[in-house]
Amino acid sequence: MDARLNYFADPTAGKAFKHFLSAGKILKESSLPAATQELVELRVSQINGCAVCIDMHTKEAAAAGESAVRLHLVSAWREATVFTEAERAALELAEEGTRVADAAGGVSDEVWARAAEHYDEEQLTALVVLVAFMNTVNRLNIIAQQPAGDYEVGQFH
Repeated sequence: MDARLNYFADPTAGKAFKHFLSAGKILKESSLPAATQELVELRVSQINGCAVCIDMHTKEAAAAGESAVRLHLVSAWREATVFTEAERAALELAEEGTRVADAAGGVSDEVWARAAEHYDEEQLTALVVLVAFMNTVNRLNIIAQQPAGDYEVGQFH
């Protein structure tokens, strides 16, 4: 399967992606825990059905030491006992922030309050931007039908 577009060969996309990838790097350097970031990136990508991002974030998380059990249970985090309360709050916020059409009002006050119990304002900001960032990346990849399976850890770093 070939992608519809080669974003890296297109001069306009190349210029835009340079800045876009810089934003992603800033998020990685934030105080939001790295494990939480990987779990959120994976969950948002699962919801959106972005195979290339699922491939990438599963491999990156595993390389960073995330357990296979936790990675396999991200899609069923509500029933899983392997996530901390903070991670559960982040995953819940990510889900409501991704399913804005389904949530009929976005992120509820209750979900926000649970996240705010575990994360300070800087971390909440990073979490919100990360959810929006991943939704954008997912859409770019889905529209262009980027193929999955060949990602190598660190490929875009």
